[in-house]
Amino acid sequence: MAESLEKYTKRGIRNSYVSTVVGISLVLFLIGIVLSGSMALSSIQKQAKENIQCDVFFKSEVNDADIKQMENQISAWKEIKKVWFVSSERAIEEFTGDEAEDIQALFGEENPLPPSLCFNPSEAYATKNGLKKIQNKLLKTFPESIDEVSYDSASVEQINLGFKQFALVFLSVALLLIIIAVAMINNTIRMALYSRRFTIKTMQLVGATGGFIRRPFLIQSLGNGILAAAIALFLLVTVFYALNNLLETIEITFSWLNLIILSLSLLIIGVFITFVSTWFALNKYLRLKLDKLY
Repeated sequence: MAESLEKYTKRGIRNSYVSTVVGISLVLFLIGIVLSGSMALSSIQKQAKENIQCDVFFKSEVNDADIKQMENQISAWKEIKKVWFVSSERAIEEFTGDEAEDIQALFGEENPLPPSLCFNPSEAYATKNGLKKIQNKLLKTFPESIDEVSYDSASVEQINLGFKQFALVFLSVALLLIIIAVAMINNTIRMALYSRRFTIKTMQLVGATGGFIRRPFLIQSLGNGILAAAIALFLLVTVFYALNNLLETIEITFSWLNLIILSLSLLIIGVFITFVSTWFALNKYLRLKLDKLY
């Protein structure tokens, strides 16, 4: 009879441990999706901003050699992500369809399009004010060579405003999901400790101190957090790999830095929440009187 009771108790503790780890893993998986979405959004925003194209047009007396020399100088600026030379021949080739035919028919063999420089701004300067600063700097540095610096200010404003609105909605949803996730982890740990409340109280009644009682539970909570974070990361990588195989138009990629940040974030969140939740739940049962445990 005593043997059966001991086996039943051990099985219950083991099942409680497994269910706790699985529950925390699923919640961390949800948090991982939110963090991954945030990283992906940041990467997409950076790419969109750095793909904004600006054109620098020169005065008629400026030759190709001078323009290429200015290209080398501009490419070293921190405000510029990428800069390239566009010759007159390449400029006419970029026109397609009826528009190109109309230009050729109107001017014949003469090419009306002058050589120019195109550049993409760095992310920090891909704003209306940032591009205005670049424009002023170019005109101030090469006043006798540059005729005009052109860019679509409406598109720049739309890109920045669109991402701000989307980021606000995403962060609101992410915050709500994280609050729910933390509450679920806390509830899972409380339920697991609830099944062992009599063991906690028995240890207290035979003279064990609060620190002695807490120690094994807190150590186990650290292990639970680490294991749950590892399982959650494995699930995330598996899901990303499966999506990359299923989706032909979208590819989900993460740099090693993003993967390290994601792994450390899940580990820290998992360990912190499990440790704190276990601490408070233990304190609750240590303060309860024996008749309140039933």
